[in-house]
Amino acid sequence: MNVTATPALPLGDDALILSHRLGEWAGRAPVLEEEVALANIALDLLGQARVLLSLAGDEDELAFLREERQFRNLQLVEQPNGDFAHTIARQLYFSTYQELLFEHLAAGESELAPLAAKAVKEVAYHRDHAHQWTLRLGDGTDESHARMQHALDALWRFTGELFEPVEGLEAAPWPTLHDTWTTRITSTLEQATLTVPEGPQRGGWAAGAGRQGLHTEPFGRLLAEMQHLHRSHPGATW
Repeated sequence: MNVTATPALPLGDDALILSHRLGEWAGRAPVLEEEVALANIALDLLGQARVLLSLAGDEDELAFLREERQFRNLQLVEQPNGDFAHTIARQLYFSTYQELLFEHLAAGESELAPLAAKAVKEVAYHRDHAHQWTLRLGDGTDESHARMQHALDALWRFTGELFEPVEGLEAAPWPTLHDTWTTRITSTLEQATLTVPEGPQRGGWAAGAGRQGLHTEPFGRLLAEMQHLHRSHPGATW
C-alpha cells in the first residue's frame, strides 16, 4: 500500500472514524429529527475523509486495509457513543477544534486549503448543533444536566491531544488554537449551567497517543466492524 506522508492522513482518519461512530446512531437516535441530523453530520465527515485520504493514497485501501496501529486519528473520535450526552460532548469538543483548525488552514496556501475553505461551513453547523444540544441538556432537567456533566468530565482527558502539533502542520499556531478553543468551550458550558472539567486534559498512556498509532480498546472493535465487508470480499465490485 502506497501512503504519501501528508497531514491529510491524520485529519482524514479523524473524519472517517467519527463519521462511523455517528453512523451507529442510525435507527437508535432519541427522536427522528435528531437521527437525520446525526446522519447528515456523519455524511459531511465522510465526504471530508474521502478528499483527505485521497491526498495520501487510495481512499478505500486506507480505510479498509490498514491495521489498527496504522491509523492516526485522535483517540477522542474513537470513543463509543455512550448515551446521547456522550455523543454531544464528543461532538462539541471535536467540532470546536476542527472549526478553528480549518479556519486557519483555509487562510493558507497548502494542499488542504481548498478542502478546509469548503468544509469550514459544514463544521460550523456541526459545532452549533452540539452547542445547542449542550444548552438544552445542561439547562434542562436534573437528569439531563447530570448526564451532560458526566459526559464532559469523562471525555475531558482526551482533549489534550487535539492540540499536539500534527506532522506537517507544525507551523500552525497550536497554543493560540488551544486558548481560543478553551474560551469557546467555557462560554458554552457556562451558558448551559455546566462546569468546565477540572482534571488534566490527558491522563496516563491512554489519552494522547492516537497520532502515534496507539488507540483505546473500543477502536479495535470499531475497525473490525468497519472493515469486515471489504476484507470478506476482496476485489469485489458493486
